[in-house]
Amino acid sequence: MDSAASVVPARKTSVRYGVLALIATGTMINYLDRSLLSVAAPSMTAELGIGAATMGILFSVFSWSYALAQIPGGIFLDRFGVRVTYFLSVGLWSLFTLLQGFATGLATLLGFRFLLGAAEAPCFPANSRILVSWFPQHERARANSVYTVGMYSGIAFLSPVLFWITATWGWRSLFIIAGAVGLAFAGLWYMVYRDPHHSRAANQAELDHITAGGGVAPTERSPFSWKDVGWLLSKRQILGASIGQFATNATLVFFLTWFPTYLAVERGMPWLKVGWVAVLPFIAASVGVLIGGQLSDYLVKKSGSATFGRKLPIVGGLLLSSTIILAAFIESDALVVAVMSVAFFGQGMSNLGWTLISDVAPKRLVGLTAGVFNFCTNLAGIITPMLIGFIVAATGSFLGGLAFIGVMALLGAVSYTFIVGKVERIEG
Repeated sequence: MDSAASVVPARKTSVRYGVLALIATGTMINYLDRSLLSVAAPSMTAELGIGAATMGILFSVFSWSYALAQIPGGIFLDRFGVRVTYFLSVGLWSLFTLLQGFATGLATLLGFRFLLGAAEAPCFPANSRILVSWFPQHERARANSVYTVGMYSGIAFLSPVLFWITATWGWRSLFIIAGAVGLAFAGLWYMVYRDPHHSRAANQAELDHITAGGGVAPTERSPFSWKDVGWLLSKRQILGASIGQFATNATLVFFLTWFPTYLAVERGMPWLKVGWVAVLPFIAASVGVLIGGQLSDYLVKKSGSATFGRKLPIVGGLLLSSTIILAAFIESDALVVAVMSVAFFGQGMSNLGWTLISDVAPKRLVGLTAGVFNFCTNLAGIITPMLIGFIVAATGSFLGGLAFIGVMALLGAVSYTFIVGKVERIEG
């Protein structure tokens, strides 16, 4: 028998799933650190004498630097690659999280929150680059849903613990513990992560599988040019997705900032009860993320159309998010939590913008594209908490804030439907 004919092709490894677990953990820490302020807010405001409008600014200041650092973060990512960029990002944001536990007043809190935002800026552009490098297109939405669920699941399942820590040891302990965990993860990341072409664990069969499915190896790094920024924003896919993701992010930001205060102040729930009730919408959002990712990849595979497969879950999710306004007209706390859970479930479903941007980003500008995209979307992180804070301070009610969130969700559905156009990689 010809021995060559009996050679069995090597079974492909699954290193990409280990990489996915790594960025899911990093994303969970990322969102946990940025949202700790919402848990600490009532205790902090009492100790430091911070009013609603000022708290809105404090919630917002994170996004000022986060948005401003997106393009520089994308440039840094394109220049130094994922491994170094992610390590520095996690290490610095964890340090600034820890330091918030030692803040002595509003000024120091504002400073540490500003630095936290700048340090976290490269995280999602790096995640996007990892998806493009490690996953073929037909696996990308599911991979996106797995790491994105870390945004919600950490808060969902740790909320009772976080509220208990606050009640037992005070709000400062939250920041110190979370910061120490993040610093440990930064060291683990640097030891473990490698790009596909540098990985010693991934075999050639897995690399061929990624490449055949549209995985993109890092290309020669392009020097930064403002002309490239303008060129990217002239493309309807990127402009429309940025507007749509701004709208999606408005809902997310509300839940990460004002939601616990809404339950405690507007609905009059005891604080420890808030810790348990706040879990439910985050669980719903986690389920929405997973369903959205699975549905999107299924539709892409069955229809052969990335446009149909990516857009349908996003638009459907945004329409569900718009129902949040109903909470303002319901007396029952149980029904309010149910409406909030449906709205946040929709937000989770619609959170496929990063998958879509991975599908359309030019190969030579993956990092910069992600930076431009995240800059536009995180303007919602600046506007939403401040606007809601001013509305609450002026009216004593969250009605106007909930109406704003609902209108933004409808705007996002319109943008993804009519502006984005065909989902295909931009050449150039």
